Amino acid sequence: MLYDRRQRPQSVYLNNKVHIVFNAGGQIGAQPKAPTKPMAVTYDPATREFSEVVTLGPAKRDHHYGPVIWADGDDYLHVLFGCHKTPGTHLISKQPATIGTSLDSWHTGTQIAPGISYPAIFRINGNKELIYYRTGGHTSSWTYRITDNNAKTWTGPVRDVTDMDIKGRFEWSSYQTILPSRDGKFLHVAFITYDDNKSNDPKRFYNPRYDQAVSNGWKYNLYYVKIDLQTHDVANFDGQSMKTPVDIEQADAKCRIWDTKWRGAGVPPTIVLDENENPAFLHVLSEGTTESHNYYFVRRANGKWKKTSIAPSNHQWNSCHLARDDDGTLHAYLIVGDGYLDTGGYMDSYGGGTVEEWVSADKGNTWKKNRDLTPDESKYPGWKYNNIQPVKRPDGSIADGMLLFYGWKDKDAPEAKAFLLHEK
Repeated sequence: MLYDRRQRPQSVYLNNKVHIVFNAGGQIGAQPKAPTKPMAVTYDPATREFSEVVTLGPAKRDHHYGPVIWADGDDYLHVLFGCHKTPGTHLISKQPATIGTSLDSWHTGTQIAPGISYPAIFRINGNKELIYYRTGGHTSSWTYRITDNNAKTWTGPVRDVTDMDIKGRFEWSSYQTILPSRDGKFLHVAFITYDDNKSNDPKRFYNPRYDQAVSNGWKYNLYYVKIDLQTHDVANFDGQSMKTPVDIEQADAKCRIWDTKWRGAGVPPTIVLDENENPAFLHVLSEGTTESHNYYFVRRANGKWKKTSIAPSNHQWNSCHLARDDDGTLHAYLIVGDGYLDTGGYMDSYGGGTVEEWVSADKGNTWKKNRDLTPDESKYPGWKYNNIQPVKRPDGSIADGMLLFYGWKDKDAPEAKAFLLHEK
């Protein structure tokens, strides 16, 4: 499995090779949530060949335990896996820029934090690495840590960035995504919020827009904060400093950039930066019914947040990718399909469909379909795909012409494949 955009990166382009991590090795014919192992493989773009797979850990049932990978300032590879309210396992390659041939090619790195869920790692200013993560379960806080010595030690802010559950609404929670500024001195954070409602109280799950109870899979609104990584100050889009950790009351009052009025999403948005370093977002959101959704491009224009529909989505959990060329052309890599994906199968319950690229040459005001990137239908008839992500270099820049995603066929069988699109 390749995870959705909350957990990144799962590849790194280093010294003309692509190193990829994923969960695999489940028993053929097993039921969903079958135990899988964290694995790594290297792709050589020159020969278009893959190395032998290296297994990095034991089999576990929790798909959240999937690995992420990054390279430090000395080109040693780091892998972190087993994170779901746990510290996980941190491995470092014994030789730079290689996954080696077995687990013996790795040694154990220092523990980053006592509890980590949804780790996302980026290179920031000063040749440092930053990890952003949720500290525990659904209603726990989100925070970050930074290393300036190739992961030997990690330090963080005095107070966490957000904690929706501090006061106000009991069991309120959030899902978040991040992107550093181009100079690596700031961190852009986007999030969506929801009532986790562990008691399953139908009154708390009631959605007035659709006049029915939904679930904690529905996340609402769109929020934004910007973190100064030198001072650890957290501010809203207008530059107003926030009291941290930001709770749901402060988020609604000062950080909400889109009141979706009970229209819901599953995953938080993809972030991209415009020519002025302002954030823009690719977000999937429900429409007139709970089974109709659209992809939206959200950006700042003339002092307001403007939202433009790009294309229909067949599920609220489709995790896609948004990129911007130097000339300003926007590329949205989308998961699409006919109707709402509601097959009743576990494999389809978090979205999936075919892969398309949509393009805008006028700052996101209009969009058109550019091409279909779905793998050959004759080889993979009836397959669905999800969790599109770019291949990036250690500094966060995108390696052009390559995308990762994963796919499956049977709604109830967990057999799946990871795909690397390499166009050059």
